[in-house]
Parts: sequence; structure tokens; C-alpha cells
Amino acid sequence: MSKIKPSKGAPYARIMGVGGYRPTRVVPNEVILETIDSSDEWIRSRSGIATRHWANDQETVAAMSIEASGKAIADAGLTADKIGAVIVSTVSHFKQTPAVATEIADKLGTQKAAAFDISAGCAGFGYALTLAKGMVVEGSSEYVLVIGVERLSDLTDLEDRATAFLFGDGAGAVVVGPSDEPHIGPTVWGSEGDKSETIKQTVPWTDYRDSSVDKFPAITQEGQAVFRWAVFEMAKVAQQALDAAGISADDLDVFIPHQANMRIIDSMVKTLKLPEHVTVARDIETTGNTSAASIPLAMERLLATGEAKSGDTALVIGFGAGLVYAASVVTLP
Repeated sequence: MSKIKPSKGAPYARIMGVGGYRPTRVVPNEVILETIDSSDEWIRSRSGIATRHWANDQETVAAMSIEASGKAIADAGLTADKIGAVIVSTVSHFKQTPAVATEIADKLGTQKAAAFDISAGCAGFGYALTLAKGMVVEGSSEYVLVIGVERLSDLTDLEDRATAFLFGDGAGAVVVGPSDEPHIGPTVWGSEGDKSETIKQTVPWTDYRDSSVDKFPAITQEGQAVFRWAVFEMAKVAQQALDAAGISADDLDVFIPHQANMRIIDSMVKTLKLPEHVTVARDIETTGNTSAASIPLAMERLLATGEAKSGDTALVIGFGAGLVYAASVVTLP
């Protein structure tokens, strides 16, 4: 018989607050067209993107995260010293160690909160949210700060016609805390590593270090393969998340997919047969693809503009490099 005492966490968990930060520089398609042979019409028709935000030297991964996190903590009605853990999802923090989460936790004023980074690409927010939910229910932390943050402009090849227009920078954060009712549904997640070559970094850091390549590593992708996978397979995952939560599309108020491509979003809406009353996040038009930051940024904007409201039931799904994915139904803070 085990001598270990049982955990004393909360019955359930919920998202208590959300915050976002977008860099001050707004980059229109015309800037992208300086380095690729394309047109504004082509970029908009292919992706739905009109503008994106690119960070300056002061808008580091840590700095953007701190700004977004401060807003999320305030929105949750808390102070930083109540945060027991900080989880940061990013692929664009270029120090292998230490984790940027430790710097963020310290500068926010947490009381030595647990802090770590994860790398799950565009599904990173969903992965981190699932970890946070488990920590609150298990009892290791009462309040967990989840951050999705990227400076993808640092990993963009401006001469790559397939990707130069896609990526933007920014940070989104949520606070996850205890609840007496289920407000974060079961996560449907997984990976398809046999397709990992469809979205990848062009070369390993070691190749760049050894001067065997003359260009800084960037993100590249096989656009058509990724599009087909996202449209057909991720709609199935989204439906599985609805089923796991015990609701139907008719019960939804909001749909917040990863902001990868407007055509993918529109195709998923059609495949899922979402009713007209469901508000769909289309933040990609002015923010671009911000990977791990895209879902919390889109969530924050919908709430700020009044397109969504506190208490709404939302389906969130992230998918990307790996290929990895994560979907769940949540109640908006």
C-alpha cells in the first residue's frame, strides 16, 4: 500500500485572464514584395494576410511575454506573486539554456515560481494549456501562467516566396486557475512525425556554426502538403475535441483555430458545419502567423473588440511543425 499522500488540487481548472502584446511596427505586404516576386493580391488570396507585426531590438521574446503576462495576470484579478508556475511555448528563443520562462518569472515578480519552456510549434499553446490544467488539478500550482510567444521574423527567409509573407511576432498569455466546474475540456492531441519534413528549420544550428551554410537558418514548409493535412485531418481532431467535451457545433459560441492561413480556417468552418452564430477568429489578416502566440492573441482580440464575451464556449485548436496538434473546448475568461 502506498505511503504517499494524495494530491489536494482543485476539482477542475479554468482560464481566468488573457493578455496580448503585438510589436509596434506594422509591416504591410508591400514591404514583403520588395524581396519576392509576387503581389498584394496573391498574398491575400493565398493566406488572407494584409499586415503583420515585426519586433524591434527591444521587443525580445522575454519583453513581449512580460507585457502580455502582466495584462493576463491583471485580467485574472491577481498579482504576480500568486503565480506558482510559468510555462512558455516558443521556437524562437535562441538560447538553448536557461529557459526564458525563468527570466520572465523573475521579472514579473513571482515568488520563485516553477518555470520552463516547451517546443511544440503552432500547437504549443494547446500543449501548455493542457500541462497547466493538470498542474492546477494535481495541486502542484494553484495558478499557472501560460505564454505563447514568437519572434518569427528572426526565422523568416525574406527571399522564400512560399513563406516570406506568412510570419509575424507577438505574445499571448493566459492565467489558469482552480474551478468548481469543468471549464477546460479534455485535450485531443498527438503528433505525426512521419510528416515532420513538411514544416522545418532549413538547417541545424550546428551547420550554421560550422560555416557550412551562408544563410541564417529559417523556417520552410511544403505549402500544399501542410494545407491538405490541416484541412482534412485537423477538422477531424476538432470534431473529436467537441465529442470529448460532450457538446456539438451548435453549442459553440466561438471558434479559435491557429491562425495559419485564412483558407484553412474557412475550410475547417465548412467541414465542421459551424452554425452562423459561431464567431470565428480571423486575426491572421492583421497579425500573420505567430505560431504558439496565435491562439491567445486571437482570443484576446475577440474579447477586447466584443466579438466574444466572458463565459462563451470556444473550440481552440493548434497545429503545425512536427506535425503536432492539440484541440480542446474552453470557457472564455
